[in-house]
Order: sequence, then structure tokens, then C-alpha cells
Amino acid sequence: MKLIEKRVVLHFPGFEPLDGVAHRARYERSARQSAAVWGYSVETGAADERNDPVSFEVRTAERVAAPEVGTGSPGWQTKSRIHMVDHDILVRKLRAGNTLSQIIAGFRSCAEIMFEGGMRGYFRHAWRFGLFFLFPFLLTALAIVLTAQIAIMPYGLGFSPWHMLWSGPLALCFFIFAFLPFSERFHTRHLFADWEMAVALGRMDRTDFNDWLEDRATAVRKALEEEADEYVISSHSMGSSVAAHIIGILLEREPEIFKGKRVVFATLGSAILQCALMSSATLLRARVGLIARCPEISWLDVQCLTDSINFYKVPVVAVSGHADAPQAKMILIRVKQMLTREHYRKIRKDQLRVHRQYVLGPDLQAPFDFTLLTSGPMPASVFADPDEKRMPG
Repeated sequence: MKLIEKRVVLHFPGFEPLDGVAHRARYERSARQSAAVWGYSVETGAADERNDPVSFEVRTAERVAAPEVGTGSPGWQTKSRIHMVDHDILVRKLRAGNTLSQIIAGFRSCAEIMFEGGMRGYFRHAWRFGLFFLFPFLLTALAIVLTAQIAIMPYGLGFSPWHMLWSGPLALCFFIFAFLPFSERFHTRHLFADWEMAVALGRMDRTDFNDWLEDRATAVRKALEEEADEYVISSHSMGSSVAAHIIGILLEREPEIFKGKRVVFATLGSAILQCALMSSATLLRARVGLIARCPEISWLDVQCLTDSINFYKVPVVAVSGHADAPQAKMILIRVKQMLTREHYRKIRKDQLRVHRQYVLGPDLQAPFDFTLLTSGPMPASVFADPDEKRMPG
């Protein structure tokens, strides 16, 4: 198997309040962990902030003793140019309002998803994802009910309505100083914004989002002009819906854009169906079909049993309405295989942390490794086969 010497990577991160520079810093930390586990050397270059999106170079190489003069090559070397196509600008826009406006927008998104059949689809295909959808809204609804109960408590006890002059402020204090700090442990308002973005990417009815996607498509098109042995388009969580839209836009404009290229589309803990199961998401579902039918693209859908925030063992292409198209290759991983027992025990109850492990560094050699997928010497397609080696012999 021919090793990769030069690679172009387009990575679409998940819904996190991190810009391209912060994602690059995370990548560097994860790459160091991977290199230590697998025994290779890695060098992560500085972020080129002149580029939009932010890009940086990663060099990996075989860790060998310095060769004696005239004894030949020191070993394999791979250079990858990684473009971080983050959507931090959208995250910040959705989180910019005050608490009340964020809560109202969140519940409006919840109602829209229910009305469009999204929730029904979640429970039909991945009931744990359905619970993930409901959790922040049920938690906040319970807090609102308790707040109202505190406010009207004097009336319920038969006291004069004048007593609500103290029970009302007490109820407000409970909500602001007790519930809101407690709810942040579960990232509740952040999840409200996440669902607001899911609606925007499903309905495609917001000009600001649509213009941003068109702009990113132009930037990605430019990045694809660079010559490389392999092109990896990786995406995590909500980033998979963003990636599907952008790659779909490029295929709509230029159906032959990937001709002659080796392209791997790797969706990690994908949330495409988070948006695509809405009845109005016809454009997103059509773009999923374009990607699946593109002969140059090998689609790897990385899923994890212990990650409740993905659609485990669900065929994303078929469920999006393209049962007759080539299906994404499912790669089933286990987080506990990537981490030490102590490390896994520490994070396993934090579902958002487990969900991030796809793009974080490992403690142990495992069947899946994000750094090797995007910067390793082997073609990314080796991850489709559990018997393939992840590193050269």
C-alpha cells in the first residue's frame, strides 16, 4: 500500500465555542498524545491566521535513530495541511442574546423540531438521541414550573396576595441564582443554541446562515486546489451537517470537482440526521445523496456505542432517503478501547465529554485515532477495515 506523503484536510468541528486557533491548539495536544502512544514523531506548525479558514501544517515521521551517512532514507514522512472550517461565528451569534431570549429561542426550536417530525425520527432510529434532545427542555421546563410554584405559594397557602411581593422576588432568585448555575453543569443554554442551529441547517431559511455556507464553500473550493495524494474531509457532530451542506454546494456547482482525486469523507459522531430528519430539510437530504453518489468520495461514518449523541448503527444515507445510493461505511468504535480504565471511568458519565473523544488524543493504541486519520502515513481508507494496519510495518 502506497504511503501518503502529502495530504489536504478539511475539518469541520462540532458545535463548540472555539475558533480555528483554539481548535488547532486542541489538535496539537491530541497529536502529541497519539505520537506518544504509537511511537512516531509529530510537528504541528503555527496557525496561519491570514488564511480563512485558519490552516496549519502537520508533519509526522517515523521515529528512528539518525541514519549513518550513506545508509539511506530515515523512514516515512507525511505532510498534511489542515484547514479548520469552524463555525464559531455562528455559535457566538446564537449565544449572544440574554438568558431570556436564549430560553425562548430554544423552546421555539424544540417546538419546530417536534412539529416537523424530528423528535419522532430521533426516537424511531436512536432513542438515546431522542432523550438527549428532550433533556435540556424538560430540565428547564421543570425549573420554570418550580419558579412559578414559589411565586404563587402565598396564594396557595391562603395568604393575602400582597405576600407575592416577597415570593415573586424569591422565585426569581431561585431561577437566576440556583437553577441557572446548576443547569450550566449540563450546558443547557449551549444545547438550546445547538438546537437553534439544527433548525437553521434543516430549514435553510436564515439568510445569515445561508450566506455563511456559500462563503465557506468558496473557501473550501480554494483549499481543494492544492495538490495532494489524498483529501480528507472530516467532521464532528454538528460539523457533519455543515460539511454535508458545503460539499453538497460544491457538487451542485461542479459535479466533476473531485475527479482524479482520492477523497475520504469521515463523519465522526455525526449529527446529520439531527437536522435531516426534519420534514423541511429537503435540501440537506438532497446534498447527502450527492455526496453518497459521488464516485470519488469514500464515506466513513464513525459511530460509538457509548456515545448517546450520535445515531449508532443507523445508515445515514438510507435514512436520508437514498436507499439506492452507495451507503456510508459504518465504523463502530468503543471509547473504552482508546482510554485507560481510570480515564474512562472519570469521563463516562459526562456525555458531552465522551462525544468529544472522537477528535481527542488516545491513551492506548486503538482501532480509531483521529490524528492518524488526518495526518498519519497510511491512507485514511484503512480505517474502514478493522484488519488493516494503522501504521506501516
